[in-house]
Amino acid sequence: MPLPFLTADRAFDEATDDIALPYDDRDQWRRPYRPGPWRVGASAVVLLVASFMLIAAMIIAFAGALQGALICALAALVVITFALRMLRIGTWVSARGLRQTGLFITRTMPWNAVVAVRTVQQPVRWLGLPRTVQGQALVLVRRGGEPLPGPLLTDRNADFLGRGTAFERAADTVEAWAHEYTRAN
Repeated sequence: MPLPFLTADRAFDEATDDIALPYDDRDQWRRPYRPGPWRVGASAVVLLVASFMLIAAMIIAFAGALQGALICALAALVVITFALRMLRIGTWVSARGLRQTGLFITRTMPWNAVVAVRTVQQPVRWLGLPRTVQGQALVLVRRGGEPLPGPLLTDRNADFLGRGTAFERAADTVEAWAHEYTRAN
């Protein structure tokens, strides 16, 4: 079963440097980078916990407590949903706009509401924890000056920690999408 949200499109990897936006279908929402090893590893551990919960539900069902087995299986489904949602976290782009997907909230900004997208040096959260360190962040400037609650990408989040070139490549790609579509509007 293909899981398209796990990988960026292969067209981006095969594109040459003179093609900034190598996608054929620009109306489809795409994450222009692969999820990082921290995010994939955390999701794998959560899925491992869910598998143990499902085994426990099976054992409870064989023991004859069907209500307990059902509760355990439903809890495992919630944990699986959490793990899959963790994999979807990130910045997505399409011809319609820019989408920032979080664990519980997804914000979509149409390109006509975006003034610019740029990389800045600022204190950023390390792996999403309260501790901040100096790093790079991709920030969005909206019309009307309303700030977003946080940056689109940082070089210290679960996708780019220890992968500086991957952050630069993803930031350049998102900036290229913003440049093309904000210029068109």
